[in-house]
Amino acid sequence: MEKGFDTEKYLEIQSSEILKRVNNFDKLYLEFGGKICDDFHAARVLPGYDANAKIKMLEMIKDDSEIVFCISAKDIENGKMRADFGLNYEAVTLKSINDLRNFGLDVSAVVINRFSGEKKALKFKRYLENIGIRVYLQNEIEGYPADVDKIVSEEGYGKNPYVNTKKSIVVVTGAGPGSGKMSFCLSQLYHDNVRGMKSGFSKFETFPIWDLEIDHPVNIAYEAATADIGDVNMIDPFHLQANGVAAVNYNRDIENFPILKSILKKIGMDIYASPTEMGVSKAKQGIIDDEVVREASKQEIIRRYFRYKKENLLGIVDKGVVDKVEKLMQELEINEDYRSVVGAARQSAMDAVAKEGKGNKGFCCGSAIQIGEEIICGKNSELLHSESSCIINALKHVSNIPDDIALLSESLIKSIQGLKEKIIKNSSPSLDVSEVLISLAISSSTNPTAKKCIDNLPLLHNCEMHTTHLLTRGDENGLRDLGINLTTDAEFTPKIYFRS
Repeated sequence: MEKGFDTEKYLEIQSSEILKRVNNFDKLYLEFGGKICDDFHAARVLPGYDANAKIKMLEMIKDDSEIVFCISAKDIENGKMRADFGLNYEAVTLKSINDLRNFGLDVSAVVINRFSGEKKALKFKRYLENIGIRVYLQNEIEGYPADVDKIVSEEGYGKNPYVNTKKSIVVVTGAGPGSGKMSFCLSQLYHDNVRGMKSGFSKFETFPIWDLEIDHPVNIAYEAATADIGDVNMIDPFHLQANGVAAVNYNRDIENFPILKSILKKIGMDIYASPTEMGVSKAKQGIIDDEVVREASKQEIIRRYFRYKKENLLGIVDKGVVDKVEKLMQELEINEDYRSVVGAARQSAMDAVAKEGKGNKGFCCGSAIQIGEEIICGKNSELLHSESSCIINALKHVSNIPDDIALLSESLIKSIQGLKEKIIKNSSPSLDVSEVLISLAISSSTNPTAKKCIDNLPLLHNCEMHTTHLLTRGDENGLRDLGINLTTDAEFTPKIYFRS
């Protein structure tokens, strides 16, 4: 993948901007939008961006900062999932805390927002406290956010627990959108103001990139990524009026700004003329090749389109979300075929149908992966899923191994199949990607060819891949672990109405 973004340059400029902002206050509550760890969306649309760039930035200012993690009680109760990990928000919270600790950073507290007696939230609170983490419950405020007089009073923010913090920068992050980060920040500002402290509030969000044009593919990719929650990019009218400069922001921030400004004014912090002024993002400064970034963003928009098509099929999102992203693709004059692996995977399935003589292509599955300029395909068989076949063919390609050499012995595969059929009672005994990777690892101890392939697995990271059918959990997890950018037509096969 060509590089379009310089992370080191960006981090230097961004950390300096944050430290400059905190100089105006005794304490700065810095709301982190997006993902604090493993920001794969940013890494995909800004090739060269380190998925843990925010972590590295925090390492640069860690002597002055601490972290508070927010999660919504409603998301806990509803079992909301983060798709790139396949984890619910409680698990994402725990993973993030663990990842931060591995980087030498610590979460000083977890705040469960929008609480109204949810039992699952209370259970999660007990668990966090059992492992030594401070936890606070913030109840929903009646009339929020419109009733400013009540919100900024002893009956509103005054009823929230005050979270004691020690550092001058309090980084406030969460499991995902709607975690109550801003509500927590404003509540803390209220309490600090009562205590006579001069505290401030800023937002750090990578997207949309405010000083790129509104129709730049990077910003359109953000709109595609948030189509399921209804975000729309807009020119910030407050910023345009106050500064005479067009700046890109999104609808929720712009629509909520008048109320937010009223709350901040009542708290005693009326310093921002626009929602854009609240932000401290310098992402544009890290872009070193605009064309590379534009192309990467177009690919991400198509990936989002396929993801929403799959989620619509599974009943997770409605058809309007799919239609919205399709419209964004039309604005950029791209379609499914713009993604090279899509046609190759579909052709592989059709070739398998022709070879097997089957009239229903649902029985034959195709997969394709792109490595450099090469596209390598795979199809399903009695021994392997199409994804497994594709990965094996890709490993042979990057390892210069002839096609006629078997990486896994048929006897090994048959032995695993026997276990799946007789003991586990799996109706689909052919090997998925996770099982193939484990088998390769076992074989590598005695088979130099298999070891060479294991050593070359990192070469598949960030490769583009497409499949024609709904994947099993073992295929999804294996490809996710390899860091492959996967899309799928999500067609049902006779054996995958239930995904094991």
